[in-house]
Amino acid sequence: MASHRESPEKPGKTRQFKEMDHAIVRFAGDSGDGIQLTGSLFTHDSAVLGHDVSTLPEYPAEIRAPAGTRAGVSSFQLNFSSAEIHTPGDRPHMLLALNPAALAVHLADLMPGGTIVLDDDAFDTAGLGKAGFSGTDPRDDGTLAGYQVYRVPITSLTLEAVRPLGLDKKQASLCKNMFMLGLVAWIYDRSAVSVEKQIDSLLERKTTQPAMLEKYREQARANKLAFRAGYNYADTVEVFVCRYAVGKAKLLPGTYRRVTGNEATALGFLAASVISQRSLLYASYPITPASDILHELSRYRHFGVRTVQAEDEIAAIAMAIGAAYGGCLGLTGTSGPGVALKTEAVGLAVMAELPVVIVNVQRGGPSTGLPTKTEQSDLLQAIYGRNGECPVAVLAAHSPAHCFEMAIEAFRIAIRYMTPVFLLSDGSIANGTEPWRTPEESELPAIDLPQGLPAGDYQVYARDPGTLARQWVAPGTPGLEHCLGGLEKQDISGKVSHDSANHQRMVRLRMEKIQGIAKDIPELTVFGPAQGDLLVLGWGGTFGAIHHAVERAQRRGLSVAASQLDYLNPFPANLGKVLRSYRQVLIPELNAGQLRMLIRAQFLIDAAGLNKITGQPFRTSEIELEILRLLGVQGGGRQDPLPPNEEVHGAIGA
Repeated sequence: MASHRESPEKPGKTRQFKEMDHAIVRFAGDSGDGIQLTGSLFTHDSAVLGHDVSTLPEYPAEIRAPAGTRAGVSSFQLNFSSAEIHTPGDRPHMLLALNPAALAVHLADLMPGGTIVLDDDAFDTAGLGKAGFSGTDPRDDGTLAGYQVYRVPITSLTLEAVRPLGLDKKQASLCKNMFMLGLVAWIYDRSAVSVEKQIDSLLERKTTQPAMLEKYREQARANKLAFRAGYNYADTVEVFVCRYAVGKAKLLPGTYRRVTGNEATALGFLAASVISQRSLLYASYPITPASDILHELSRYRHFGVRTVQAEDEIAAIAMAIGAAYGGCLGLTGTSGPGVALKTEAVGLAVMAELPVVIVNVQRGGPSTGLPTKTEQSDLLQAIYGRNGECPVAVLAAHSPAHCFEMAIEAFRIAIRYMTPVFLLSDGSIANGTEPWRTPEESELPAIDLPQGLPAGDYQVYARDPGTLARQWVAPGTPGLEHCLGGLEKQDISGKVSHDSANHQRMVRLRMEKIQGIAKDIPELTVFGPAQGDLLVLGWGGTFGAIHHAVERAQRRGLSVAASQLDYLNPFPANLGKVLRSYRQVLIPELNAGQLRMLIRAQFLIDAAGLNKITGQPFRTSEIELEILRLLGVQGGGRQDPLPPNEEVHGAIGA
């Protein structure tokens, strides 16, 4: 609950503070306005202050959409809280818009009664026209009625603040995002000195070349002048008489850092290399939203990591297969269109039974689709998207920090069972941010490696009776020379075979090997009652919204539980038992119902689906509404209900 206190900060002036459990802020502007940098700096400061944080960056699909248009709007939403959170929040309490297009795109998402801070300089005739406000001005026509609106001449104040540096108008105006950051830092009771140190650190990390260092220092000086001007403006202008404070979150003891999903994925693969003491090769072709995994892993050459930007997707997976054949950790990453190109080579890895990991950071499809938007539409592609009976293991991360442990798990399973493994992420997880507790070395899982070399006559497809995995032997090992390939192999010997009975046996063995992984993964756990009226089953990035929606339903006294599938092929061994413990099952997915189809087919349970294919993650309220509807609770038909005890942000100037 919120509380108020008054504190005299200056003689003759009384400041009102409002303490809040959490706050949701969205920055928005043109794609060239530095919105992502602004959000990242504010997120970093929030993490340093001990808040739990969750973010949702949004980018335009076009590399450089026309400036000032709705297609070119970039945004960054941050939820920071004194309690544990799992989503960037449904609706922002505050929207900071640097142009009319940003206001037009994001106004509908703002919480009723929320706060809007506008760059008043951008709302000229040209700016309004580009944003689609022909002949009308939303500031004056009643569009913003019901919100607390603050019109600040951000651009002109920024130009004045950096004037001592002698920058031209174009360069000077690029600092307006820092003026906006200064406003928000004051409103949320942040230390100006702390943020200024971040600006210095960020810009100096951009280069190690002395010739460039002075250029970045000049940029830092300009950004700090603009930031301080925004901070002082909020402090001195009478309209901003209220500040907000959010307390520290009670996180588990340990050392934390802020990570995106792609960063955590890369660190997990690095950890797998260190644990297994096998070199890691990551080969990929640049593709949104997976490219940052390549960028991150390329920083760890001193750990023996080798990264290759291949000429195409087919070459990338061929390199990963070659690395696995040579006894290294073979890894490739892409998004759905890239997986389509890698498909034949994945079949080769299945036939050769090599431990290759394929990361699919999902985005909107089909074809090129929505490159910068999120979706969960590649599940069936991962499980079935190859010719022939071609089984692979499929895992999914459910949050940015969870990517770390699932990256390690992907290689543990790949090596133990000598099989390709798909690791599914998605755009909102990959680009989203949350705190990650750095594990101690003793907390990292073991990765079992082959012990010793085969004795006597080496048989390529002789199998471990427990896992059905063949032995991993590097080519050229004296006395253990062998060949692998895409043609069907004779059981045990590994020689090419076209015998039909042998083919059926090998197909069955490869299928049984994958199904046997179910004995080696955790059973499905349940958040809530072990049996009841409704189970909400999720996978991947729906985790946070499902968790919070079920929490809200439980606070209403409803018999609702949630489960999260991190293992999708095979399913956990107890999944059927869990499903049959509830009268109804709801499966929210960012696709047309792919997991629901698999659940219905395998368990003959008539699960209900909640499907969204807009390129946006679920809101907690969307899932909560469906829970209420399925259980026949009054209010289940209302649009976007506020959760119990949730307060509107309130007026900054009140």
